Amino acid sequence: MIYCYNCGCHLSKPDFCTSCGADVTLYKKVMHISNMYYNEGLEKAGVRDLTGAVVSLRQSLKFNKNNLKARNLLGLVYFEMGEVVTALSEWVISKNIRPEKNIADEYIEKVRSNSTRLESINQTIKKYNRSLALCCQGSKDLAVIQLKKVLSMNPRFIRAHQLLALLYMDGEDWERAERELRKCMDIDKNNLQTMRYLKEVEAMLMPDEGVKQPAKRRKEEAIRYQSENELIIRPVNVKEPKRSGMSTLVNLAIGLIIGMAGIYFLVVPAAQSKVRNEDQQIITKISSESDTKTARIQELENQITKLQADMEALHGQIDGFVGQDGTLQSIERLLAVSAGYLESRDVFAAEAELLSIGQSVDLGAMTEGYGRLYQAVFAAIKPELATSYFTQGSNYYKIAEYAEAVSAFQKAVEYNAEDIESLFMLGEAYRMGGDTENAIATYDKVMELFPGTWRANSAKQSKSRLTGIW
Repeated sequence: MIYCYNCGCHLSKPDFCTSCGADVTLYKKVMHISNMYYNEGLEKAGVRDLTGAVVSLRQSLKFNKNNLKARNLLGLVYFEMGEVVTALSEWVISKNIRPEKNIADEYIEKVRSNSTRLESINQTIKKYNRSLALCCQGSKDLAVIQLKKVLSMNPRFIRAHQLLALLYMDGEDWERAERELRKCMDIDKNNLQTMRYLKEVEAMLMPDEGVKQPAKRRKEEAIRYQSENELIIRPVNVKEPKRSGMSTLVNLAIGLIIGMAGIYFLVVPAAQSKVRNEDQQIITKISSESDTKTARIQELENQITKLQADMEALHGQIDGFVGQDGTLQSIERLLAVSAGYLESRDVFAAEAELLSIGQSVDLGAMTEGYGRLYQAVFAAIKPELATSYFTQGSNYYKIAEYAEAVSAFQKAVEYNAEDIESLFMLGEAYRMGGDTENAIATYDKVMELFPGTWRANSAKQSKSRLTGIW
């Protein structure tokens, strides 16, 4: 069934969508070509032409990447060829296209549900890559051993069979190379790489055909004559051998020797080969178990490293909480400031401590309760601080210490921005200290914040005296 690319409606025979009216002539042709390549790939997979099936299914996906049947079948073909990772990639793509009611879920679950199988697949890929690296380094014997381990875990891995056959060909072990290539042919009948290797191997295994020389004509060694309907052939100069008991014994001895030689050359090598194969299987099993344990040890070491890093991070958090400059110490210090103020009512000491805490602690990173307590204590001492600093400023102003008066009035304004007297006196301190610019700016602020007051009129007059504009 083909659905409209525009509205998703089922398409019928007309070359346009009966729902939205979109022209689907070319679209239907593309979908039909994709389905045709899918059917072709299905037929090739049925006769074990896996390479041809891969080509056809890839062509199907080129025309329609959402052809889930073709993509799932391509994953199965790759799985049959031993390419498990590539197969999983195709099934994952299929699942992303259609998350629900997709048979790719079953394929993925069957692979993932067996943790031992997943570990075996991982080890297979690592050992195959290690074999390639050994080939590049010239260690071909070790590469052969690794490839045998790979094939013991994944007998259908075609690339491993081909590489092992290539190593046998390099070592001129043509019979073993042929056996590996025949195994490839059993899995994938039309793999071009396999057929190319097999042609080379068969050319080396085929005996040379010599030219037969015509046999020389021998002398007649028999007399032929016709007797009724039968042809009688009688040898000439042939003597009947004399039979004796000694010759019989000799023949028996020769037969016995031949039999013993046959046992030695046929039975003994077969038994030795069986023992070697059993030993090789044991070695392969032990090696596989060793690799699995090595991987497990590495995994546990990684977990230990991660746990140590987590412990160090936790120690750092604990130090940040209970250390010399930690959160706990900061809370203790703020509580001590609050208690000291409540006991002594010394606003200047409390101010100094609170300002020191504000510089050393990131208030935004502290808890809400900490910030509220800090602001509450500061709010409690601000009115008294404003009054005290105003008194200090006035005293400095009276004795013409205008720089100290400016500093005190600034503090008073900072702690009580609504105090018009502190703001006006700050302007006066600026003016008397010779800072005309800041004096004018302060007078403007008085007139802006407190319009219509007598202090605003005083500020206006003071500004006029400075600027000369009335």
